[in-house]
Amino acid sequence: MEAKLQELKRLLGEINDLNAAAAVLHWDQTTYMPTGGAAARARQIATLRRLAHEKLTHPAIGKLLDALHSYEECLSYDADEAGLIRIARRDYERAVRVPASFMEKFSNHTATIYEIWTKARPANDFAAVQPYLEKTLDLSRQLADFFPGYEHIIDPLIDFADEGMKASLLRPLLSELRRHLVPMIQTIIAQPVADDSCLQQQFPEAKQWAFGLEVIRRFGYDLERGRQDKSHHPFTTKFSLGDVRITTRVKEDDLSEALFSTMHEAGHALYEQGVRGDLEGTPLAHGVSSGLHESQSRLWENLIGRSRRFWLYFYPRLQEAFPHQLGSVPLDTFYRAVNKVKRSLIRTSADEVTYNLHVIIRFDIELALLEGRLMVRDLPEVWRERYQTDLGMMPSNDRDGVLQDVHWYSGLIGGEFQGYTLGNIMSAQLFETAVGAHPEILQEIEQGEFGTLHNWLKEKIYQHGCKFTPSELIVRAIGAPLSIEPYIRYLKSKYGELYRL
Repeated sequence: MEAKLQELKRLLGEINDLNAAAAVLHWDQTTYMPTGGAAARARQIATLRRLAHEKLTHPAIGKLLDALHSYEECLSYDADEAGLIRIARRDYERAVRVPASFMEKFSNHTATIYEIWTKARPANDFAAVQPYLEKTLDLSRQLADFFPGYEHIIDPLIDFADEGMKASLLRPLLSELRRHLVPMIQTIIAQPVADDSCLQQQFPEAKQWAFGLEVIRRFGYDLERGRQDKSHHPFTTKFSLGDVRITTRVKEDDLSEALFSTMHEAGHALYEQGVRGDLEGTPLAHGVSSGLHESQSRLWENLIGRSRRFWLYFYPRLQEAFPHQLGSVPLDTFYRAVNKVKRSLIRTSADEVTYNLHVIIRFDIELALLEGRLMVRDLPEVWRERYQTDLGMMPSNDRDGVLQDVHWYSGLIGGEFQGYTLGNIMSAQLFETAVGAHPEILQEIEQGEFGTLHNWLKEKIYQHGCKFTPSELIVRAIGAPLSIEPYIRYLKSKYGELYRL
C-alpha cells in the first residue's frame, strides 16, 4: 500500500505543478504582461489547465484510489494519509464529471474575458463585454449541470468554493444578517457623516508602499517567501508554500486604498504561508474554502487593521511617514475616518457595516441569472435598481456598477461572493475565541506585536490546509458551529462606541 500511496502522491504532485505553472502565467498576465500577449496567454493557460485536468481524470488515479480504499478505512480520520486520499478522491470524482474539452474552453474563455474587462471597465463599456459575459453564464450553467441532483443550480458552484454550503443554507443566513444590519445602518446614516478628508490628500506611492509592507511584515508575512506587486484588482496567488504573492492597487489621493488592500491580501497570504511544509505538493496544501480564506483577510484588515488598538501603535509611525498630511490630525479623527460608515456604490471600498449588503445584492443577482429570471443584457438596469432599493443610491455609470468586480469577468457566475460574508462571520468567531484563550493578544496589538494571534491561527487553522472541511475546521478551532452572533456583537460594540447605537 505504501508504494501505491507514493505513486498517488507523485501523480498529484505533477498536477499541482501544472496548476502552479498556470498560476504563474495568470499572475504575470495581471501584473506585467504587455496587452499584446493576451491571446497567446489565454491559449497557454488553457493548455496547462487542460493537461492538469486530463492527468487528474486519468484512470490510473481512479485505480489507485480504489486500491487505497481499504487502507484509508484503517487510518484515523485525522491522519494526513487519510486526508490526502479523501481529498484526492473528492477532487477526482468532481473532475471526472467534467470533460477536459470543457475545462480548456472555460479556461480560454476566462483569460479572454478578463482582458476585455480590463479595457471595458475604464471605458464604461458594458456592451463590449456583454456577449462574453453571456458565454460565462452559459458555461457556468453547463458546469453545474455536470453535477445533477442539486437542489438549486448554484449549489455545485458554491460547493467548489465553500464545501458543504448551498443556497438553502445561505438564504436564511443572509436574511438573518440583513435583519440585524438594516436598522443599524439606518441609525448610523441618520447621524453626521464622519470626516475622512484626512485620507483624501496627496500621499506619494513609494511611502504608501513602504508603510504597507512594514505593517504586513509585523503581521508575519514572510517576504522571503512572497512579494507584492500592482494589479487592477488586488489578489493573492500561490505557486508553492515558498512563493505566496500578493498584489495591491495604489491611489495617491486616497490613503486607504493601498493600505487596507495590502492588509487584506496579506491575510490570505498568511493562511497559505502557514500550511505545514510537509504537505507541499499535495492537494492538502492550500486553504480549505473561500469563506475561511476570507475570514483571514477580513480578520487582519478589519478586526486588527481598523481597530483603535492597532492605530495606538501605528498611527504615530504613519504620521512620521506623512507629517505634512497627518501631523496635525488627531488619532480619534483618523480612527473615525478609517471606520467611516457611509452608503456607497463600490463593494471593495465599503465599510464593515454596509459591506454585506453588497454581497447580498450580488448573490441574489447570481441566483436570478442562473435561474433564467434575469438576462445579461438587463443586468446594468437591474443592478441600478437593486442599489437604489437596498442602499438608496444608484450608480451613474456601469464602471461603478456591474463592471466593478472582476469575479464574473475572470471566473464563474455563482459560487464566489458568498465567501466574503461567510468570511466576515467567521473572522469574528475566530478572533473572539483567540482572545478568550489568550487575553494578552489585545495588549500585544497595542504594541505592534501579533505573534500570539498569528501562532494561534497557524495552530488552529493554517497548518491543516484543506485536510478538514470548513465546518469541521471551525468546530475544531472554536468548539462551535458557524454563528452570526459574535459578528453582530463585534459590530454593535465597535460601531456602538463610534455612533452611539
